[in-house]
Amino acid sequence: MTIDFDLILPDVGEYGNYQKLMVWFVFLPGMIPCGFHAYNQLFMATQPKFRCLIPDLDLADRNFTEELIRNASIPFVMNKDGRWNFSSCSMYSRNYSVEEDLTVLLQASGNLSSSDIPTVPCQAGWKFQNNDQETTTVVTEWELVCDKDFYPTMALVLFGISGLIGNWIFGYIQDSMGRRPAFFIYLLIESIFAIATAFAPTFGIWLACRIGVGFTVPAIMGTPFVMAIELVGPSWRTHVALLANVVYSCTLCLLGVVVWLVRDWRQMSLATSLPFLAFFFYWWVLPESPRWLLSQNRLAEAEVEIRKMARINKRSLPAGYFNQFKTNVEEAGDDMDSSRSQPTYGALDLVKTPNMARKTAIVTFIWFTVTSVYVGLSYYAPALGGNEYLNFLLAGVAELPTYFFLWPTMDRWGRRWTLCFSMILGGVACLATLSFQDDYVVMLVLYCIGKFGISSAFVVLPLMASELYPTVVRGIGISISGVAGMLGPIFIPLINYLGTESLMVLPLMIMGGLMVAGGLCALTLPETLHQHLPQTLEEGELFGKDFGYKQWLTCCPPRPNRREHGKDVAQRLAENSDVAKPLVSLTIPSSVTSAI
Repeated sequence: MTIDFDLILPDVGEYGNYQKLMVWFVFLPGMIPCGFHAYNQLFMATQPKFRCLIPDLDLADRNFTEELIRNASIPFVMNKDGRWNFSSCSMYSRNYSVEEDLTVLLQASGNLSSSDIPTVPCQAGWKFQNNDQETTTVVTEWELVCDKDFYPTMALVLFGISGLIGNWIFGYIQDSMGRRPAFFIYLLIESIFAIATAFAPTFGIWLACRIGVGFTVPAIMGTPFVMAIELVGPSWRTHVALLANVVYSCTLCLLGVVVWLVRDWRQMSLATSLPFLAFFFYWWVLPESPRWLLSQNRLAEAEVEIRKMARINKRSLPAGYFNQFKTNVEEAGDDMDSSRSQPTYGALDLVKTPNMARKTAIVTFIWFTVTSVYVGLSYYAPALGGNEYLNFLLAGVAELPTYFFLWPTMDRWGRRWTLCFSMILGGVACLATLSFQDDYVVMLVLYCIGKFGISSAFVVLPLMASELYPTVVRGIGISISGVAGMLGPIFIPLINYLGTESLMVLPLMIMGGLMVAGGLCALTLPETLHQHLPQTLEEGELFGKDFGYKQWLTCCPPRPNRREHGKDVAQRLAENSDVAKPLVSLTIPSSVTSAI
């Protein structure tokens, strides 16, 4: 048995000066490296327009225009979307060095039929058409095009796989060693590999460095987020969670500005890595989570942190304040020794009964959808056309109105309708892009609406899931759903790559369809607003069991009468009196943030 930190918080302050200082100046800034390192790879591996390099034309001391060179050397080919365009990977088989009059040839080239001249793959490399001379990417440096154009996509896939593995490993580190040392371990690993990325001499070494960075994403964001949630009272957790999402959205906006200012990929790698070395100074200010210390029965250390919290919050604790809790823990331990052993729970408990299995399947599917689409839309921003930096910046800005929308609607409409409306709105916007493929402005507006919708769902879903799963398997349920969600960043680069090979809006079609399906599934879940949270598996099975078709369309649930609600809870507990009521000490599992 451990001490419930929520019983102590009212005495030391649930959201006092101490928590505000830590949340605003330590925990929230500590989440910034994750956003930078999760998406800076998109701009390091941007693929500009390119064509075959023709040395006798491009390097000759003549004033040939780009249009003339293309007409003379590059054949027209039909893309997979049915459009004709100049080839990027083939050229006419000509020996331009022996042409007596290149000017005459170039002037006549517009009348030549591509079928009259044989074509060959690019023989002397490629010429990249960057918007400015300062822009360099790993694609241009190592010519990752044509038969190597899958390499950047492969790098994103491996980045996602390493994140999934790293989050699992570092989750154990965080729960066994503590939140504080875990954060600095993540930071050290991420800093080493991120800085080494800038000095990679080959693509293979660059890829290895990116995999190393990937091991810490999103784990490095998880620790400050978990510590912030663990440090405040229950009534402030939604507030802190929304603040964390606001900071993450602002981080994406800031990244858009940084990559716009720094166009060389090596300098970009340093610009998005070196500033975070300053976070090592947190060694002297970052506390260990008192909630985690209590869960490990390290009472003396926990008392030091809690008394510091009380002092800064201007609260006074008596000298023997902790003796009562120590006595309760000892008595609880004696009771456990003399009574039957407490049951243990696992993942199978989530699917043993039909209602729990149904809710687990729906939540897991929606979690996979939300994570896949959120990451997918972020990855898709540079491919929209126009200014890729502006696209990414606007994608981050589009998330900010989300939180003004969520604050009133989650407590007014309820969780279900807020989640459903957000996902269907975003899904319809993505599907509508099929009709406006040639209109960049409309495409960008629809894309931002889609990003707004999925960002809203990204906030609502973890809260709703934590309210649906019963206490005894809440951590396990969120972990499983979160791991399923992390599969999205592995597969979504492949979908975006498929779009470049066939139909550019195909990824948006797939993501839009997933969002609409997820939004409709959300309506089939029971409403959790104003509801007693299920504690046992029996309560979890009963919760929403009678939720049928008629209830699917109900919105704005009324606040229940507290007295009658309490009687209902007591009755349900009495019906399950054979199950011991657990002493809950909320230690947020590291995998809660696995979808970020």
